[in-house]
Amino acid sequence: MSRIVKCAHIQMSNAQSEGTVAQIKEAMIQKHIPMVIEAGEKGVNILCLQEIFHGPYFCCEQDIKWYTAAEKVPGPITERFSEYAKKYKMVIILPVYEVTIDGVYYNTAAVIDANGEYLGKFRKVQIPHTWPGFWEKFYFKPGNLGFPVFETEYAKIGIYICYDRHFPECARILALNGAQILFNPSATTTGKSQYLWELEQPAQAVANGVFIGANNRVGLEKPWEFGEFYGSSYFVDPKGQFLVKGSADKDEIVVADLDLEMIREVRDGWQFFRDRRPEMYGDICKHLP
Repeated sequence: MSRIVKCAHIQMSNAQSEGTVAQIKEAMIQKHIPMVIEAGEKGVNILCLQEIFHGPYFCCEQDIKWYTAAEKVPGPITERFSEYAKKYKMVIILPVYEVTIDGVYYNTAAVIDANGEYLGKFRKVQIPHTWPGFWEKFYFKPGNLGFPVFETEYAKIGIYICYDRHFPECARILALNGAQILFNPSATTTGKSQYLWELEQPAQAVANGVFIGANNRVGLEKPWEFGEFYGSSYFVDPKGQFLVKGSADKDEIVVADLDLEMIREVRDGWQFFRDRRPEMYGDICKHLP
């Protein structure tokens, strides 16, 4: 018997490049709202927005002005979007820039349940600082909340953000803790990592017997234009098969129906979790090399 969960990503280009940080932030929020409403009207059950959805990917420069884009979680953004979650009975994953105390910032994803209640948050664990233009250690402290699984109205979900996808331990921990659908909101450009975009996560879906949704923004962002975000947001099933894939250059809602019964079918066939030998994997926890 099928257990269908309709899931979606919003992939979007930046709304505004000039003005104050507050104006740039608000423009991007306003650009998202009609698409959130559209997703709700389409009957989407779980909606995921892109990494730090409320602005450009500012990590391609190092400027303290962007610290002012951060806010408390829960806070103003979660309160605003909880109204849409409740109205459309739609779980919303909100990747935002979080401040805890003055000078301490995280790359965070908040989860709003279908009744509008704030369920909790995930903080990006692995923080890159690589050329060209991913100077994230200037902006984010590594996450300290582990890998929580959120029991929403429709499914148990887990989140890891962008660079976390290169570390298979993230997906494995979430799957072992009961997550059925993993979401990876991202901001990644053509070049260095694009060949991995459709390679790593289908393989992780197979290895863990879960659905995975990967989300990426689109377009060149002024004034930097350091690389083009190539969209191509997608969902894959526990066999690693693509259910849907977005365009490379268009603002859009990418929707897929996920049949949760497939998880048991795939796991009963492969039995990877039965045949694990965690007592033999101690070296992976050592500080090597």
